[in-house]
Amino acid sequence: MYPSWVLAVLTLLAVCTPVFAEPAPQDRVYTADQNSNTVSVINPATNTLVGQIRLGNPRPDVLSPLYKGEINVHGLGFSPDHKTLIVVSNGSNAVTFVDTATNKVKGTVYVGRSPHEGFFTPDGKEAWIVVRGENYLSVIDPKTYKETRRIGTTSGPGMVIFNPNGKYAYVCNSFNSVFEIVDVSNHKVVKKLEVVSPFSPFLVMTPDHKEVWLTHKDVGKVTRIDAQKMEVAGVFDTGFITNHLHFAKTPSGTFAYVTVGGENAVKVFTVDAAPKLVATIPTGALPHGIWPSDDGSRMYIGLENGDAVDVIDTAKNAVIARVPIGQAPQALVYVSNAVPQGEGKENLVPRPATLENINIPLKPASGDAKGFVVVRNLGLVDIFEVSVFKLKPAAVYKVFLTGQKQPTAVLKTNDKGMANVTAIGPLREAVSGLTAKAAEQSRIFVMEGEEAPDAAKAILVSP
Repeated sequence: MYPSWVLAVLTLLAVCTPVFAEPAPQDRVYTADQNSNTVSVINPATNTLVGQIRLGNPRPDVLSPLYKGEINVHGLGFSPDHKTLIVVSNGSNAVTFVDTATNKVKGTVYVGRSPHEGFFTPDGKEAWIVVRGENYLSVIDPKTYKETRRIGTTSGPGMVIFNPNGKYAYVCNSFNSVFEIVDVSNHKVVKKLEVVSPFSPFLVMTPDHKEVWLTHKDVGKVTRIDAQKMEVAGVFDTGFITNHLHFAKTPSGTFAYVTVGGENAVKVFTVDAAPKLVATIPTGALPHGIWPSDDGSRMYIGLENGDAVDVIDTAKNAVIARVPIGQAPQALVYVSNAVPQGEGKENLVPRPATLENINIPLKPASGDAKGFVVVRNLGLVDIFEVSVFKLKPAAVYKVFLTGQKQPTAVLKTNDKGMANVTAIGPLREAVSGLTAKAAEQSRIFVMEGEEAPDAAKAILVSP
């Protein structure tokens, strides 16, 4: 029999020491798959795809004038009781409420132009959706599936999260260099802070709720906001195409995990006044969404151009599994005890048997230009997506395949020299020569202006 003081110490240690265990079979990982218009459902206990919630058809079906499904399934959130999933489709302006236990759509609300992300208030009584194509948050009653009010913001709100105390909400912006703080009780913006970039797609609170961290995709940085003082606490560099971030309490301490799409990596930083890089974890193509398991033992990464989820063991800081999912995953969330009973396969459809996608980097002939291409099979046709960076602002570029006189795609850069373009057609045979086996015979090259196709004059070329 232990003395009473020993029992007291053992009890304290049991309470204070984090327990790291395998994710439970009742938990689920969800991804919003933009190109296939699905929500992929993963069992994290086995790292397997349970099935997909189909909210629409893959591209190019969405181009039909009679198309009825959702378009660009993009954002995710969930209720405090973990019984309801929010799915935001920015192409069809839809907010879909899904029962996590049955995967059944409970209701759909159509809001303003191009919503991006949404989340529940801490009491679960409201769902707030950022309407990025306009200048407000749409407040929805999750019981009636009706919009009850709108909260005015700066144009282009990108994401909203809540302080667990329920007093304030925090809003980043996709088009303006602003961070906004909203009083939840009166639904009004009470403070605006200037930040370093006009493109902030994601934000999250630190585990101690003292700070809000937000990513800046276009400049590769993260800003820290002091939640109590309501002021910027600092900014640090993360990397080219910084997408989302999240935190995990690991056996070695609490760390921030940042998806850096342009480097195909997740970077791990300390959580302090001067965050330091402690690890760089290679991942699949273009890591985007990220979320930890509740115990912090795993971090789940959506691969936008890899059409899969990478699973990171946070004790090892290494990828331990890859799960194939839908096409072009954007947001990702981990919802514990989403399926209290059974296998949770109701109302799911299997992932279609599709060919593997092809990821092709573009290298500059000279200078600092960057780019990449991803080609996906859509059955009878293929989708060809080109992303370029650090070119001339407001300039026209053409994308050619070797041997073609007409461009496969034409794009115009924005004021930062960035652009993204998608082409759809029977490209499989043309692109098949871009494998390592035949790279010398077939290449992709990007040219400025109206010049005739000539790989020797290209700005960007495939290896």
